[in-house]
Amino acid sequence: MITLTINGERREVPAAPDTPLLWVLRDDLGLTGTKFGCGVASCGACTVHLDGVPARSCQSFVGDLEGVEITTIEGAADAAAQAIRAAWAELEVPQCGYCQSGQIMSASALLAETPRPTDADIDAAMEGNLCRCASYARIRKAIHRAAEIMEG
Repeated sequence: MITLTINGERREVPAAPDTPLLWVLRDDLGLTGTKFGCGVASCGACTVHLDGVPARSCQSFVGDLEGVEITTIEGAADAAAQAIRAAWAELEVPQCGYCQSGQIMSASALLAETPRPTDADIDAAMEGNLCRCASYARIRKAIHRAAEIMEG
């Protein structure tokens, strides 16, 4: 049994230490907002926060995560995540929506660290988050809009 802290709640999971966090979230805990995309940490669909830092859950092993605060899209509720969600809806960012939880997790971590990001900041923070629909321009615009929302 491995004890993890997920979205502020301690959870015991019957998983081997080398089990990817993605499968524990989706299969054992029913937290399906975190998506499986590639399985090799190249697409960003499975992005979660580990102690506030974006990480690919498909390559994060549960045996390494005891004592780490894990936040999924379901638990992302800080000011940055709320502003990102508002901007995403206002600017109608998603098309198919499959990558959006990973995009939102990366974008909210960026805004939590850099409240007024430049285009270069956004590009660096969002690198590796792939979108099949190529909504990158709307994503960048929404991150800028979320920064405005956070400023009030």
